[in-house]
Parts: sequence; structure tokens; C-alpha cells
Amino acid sequence: MSTAKPAIAVLGTGSWGTALASLIARNGHPTVIWGRDAAQVASINGQHENTRYLPGIPLPESLVATGDLGQAVAGADLVLVVTPSHAFTETLRALAPHRRAHAGVAWATKGFEPGSGRFLHEVAGDVLGDGVPLAVVTGPSFAKEVAQGLPTAVTVHSDDEDFTRQVAEALHGPTFRAYTGTDMLGAELGGAMKNVLAVATGIADGMQLGLNARAGLITRGLNEMLRLNVALGGRAETLMGLAGLGDLVLTSTGDLSRNRRLGLALGRGQSIAEAVAAIGQVVESVQTADEVMRLAQRHGIELPISELVQRVLHDEITPIEGLRMLLSREQKPEYPEGLFE
Repeated sequence: MSTAKPAIAVLGTGSWGTALASLIARNGHPTVIWGRDAAQVASINGQHENTRYLPGIPLPESLVATGDLGQAVAGADLVLVVTPSHAFTETLRALAPHRRAHAGVAWATKGFEPGSGRFLHEVAGDVLGDGVPLAVVTGPSFAKEVAQGLPTAVTVHSDDEDFTRQVAEALHGPTFRAYTGTDMLGAELGGAMKNVLAVATGIADGMQLGLNARAGLITRGLNEMLRLNVALGGRAETLMGLAGLGDLVLTSTGDLSRNRRLGLALGRGQSIAEAVAAIGQVVESVQTADEVMRLAQRHGIELPISELVQRVLHDEITPIEGLRMLLSREQKPEYPEGLFE
């Protein structure tokens, strides 16, 4: 009986894709990473380093990079998509004709499909068709720390128990814990919505409003996540775990977070264009805020923090005006009719 580990293709040579591919390769899986940037592919193969996104961090010599998508997935038993949300649909469409019949597809992408606002598991089911095992990987995880081998915990959610276990086992290692669950909607909502709330805490810290304000925004932000999640049919415990609370705390307090850094810049008086340019990578919250508020309006859910972040990101109000609006809200019970009423 063969004990060979499943071969895995990771799609996306950004910081997160590279970190996960490195982790999986160190766990003993034959691993190929695909990217569009020829310079990054050459750097990973030749120098065993992603000099653009993870400079100075050595990658396993067993990790192979390619710019040929067909070649990347030709022998893969599992495909892990790690592209920005705006490239997710296009990547799946390109993947579909090359995917081996038995290979499931997981993703560590956070956000919604731009334009439609669909959850990524809805997009994947539509593009890949019925019968393809699907899973989402999410949780509090900065790419740089994963690549450095620092302790990290994430969660893998899927409707397919066997595939959930396969993905989790590929990731699980000496310094990386992978938990499992079955609430794909809740897991994806937490991974997307925390980016919006991290902008709020970043703004508060950029304005030097103090640690009390930060804690209040994180707690009330979690409340917004929970209320919208339950209205959509997700489970509360999902967002009380790694996919929600864990990711929210990390992204709201850690300066490796692009969304927090965006908020910090806005709170210090920079324009959105200046802040995004300085960060130099995709900042998911700008588009995600619109999709979160569309969902909230559709279900009649009030999300005051998320709404004000959206308005700041659209230059409708300044951060100072948003703060005044939050502070001028009426006094009320913390949970007027219970958390989910």
C-alpha cells in the first residue's frame, strides 16, 4: 500500500500563496506553485526565495514554481487557490479544463466576487460544477510569520468531510495547526468582513484614540459580524472561533495587516490613493465594504461601524466625521433582545 503524500498545486505566488506552498512542501508533499510573474517564478526556482513578497525568507528546495497553469496542476491531487478575490473567478475558469477528475479545490482567498458580491464557495460551485470537493482555508495568519515557521492556527471548512481532512492534513505540521468545520458561509464571511473592521481600528489608532477605543471597536465589530452571519444562515460558533474573532483580532491589531495599515494612514490624514499606493499590494477592504453593506441592506441588518468605513473609503465623510457619528449614537442596551434577535 502506497504511503506517498498527495501532490498539491498552489495557485498564486503572492506572499500568502508562497507561504502556504512553502509550508506544504516542508510537510513532505510534492508541491508546485504557479504564478503569472516570470521574475517571481525564476526567483523561487533559482534562489529559493520570493524576493518581492517574502524577501530574505528561504523556501524549501523541493518547492517548484512554474508559469504554466496546465503543468502546475497536471499531477495535482489537490489544488489550493491563493489569489486576490478579484482574480478568483478568472483563475478557476482557467483551472477547470486542466484539473484532474479526482482533485478537489480549496482556497485561502478572502473576500467576495467583485460585482456580483457572491461568496467564493458559490463562485467555485458554479465554475467547477457539481461533484468537485470544495473547501475554504481561513483564520488569523500573516504570511510572513507562516513562512518563518512561527506558530499559527487556521480552520478548514467544507461540506465534504473527507476533503476537509485531506486539506487540513496537508497544512497541519509542527508549528501549524489546522482545525476543521462545516460552515463555509460563516468562515468566508468572517474572513472577508474582518478586513472592513480592521480599517476602523486602524483609523482609531491613526487618530491616537487609545486602547479603550480599539477594544470597543473590535468587540462591537464582532457583534456586527455575528448578526449578519446568523441572518445569512451561518453559525455563531464559527465567528467566535478562528474564522471570526481570531482573524478580527489579528487583522485589527497587527501592523502586518494591509487593511489596518490603510486605516492607520487614513487616521493620520492621508488620502485613500496615497495610502493604497504606499502599501503597494491589494487592499481587500475597499471592495469588500460595498459587498458587506449590500448584504446588510438586503437582510435589514444595521452595521454602523461597517457603514461608516464604507463611507470613509468612498470619500463621503472624513474619519473625524465618522467618529462623531459613532459617538453621537443613542444610548441603548448592549443586547436589546438577545444577540440574534
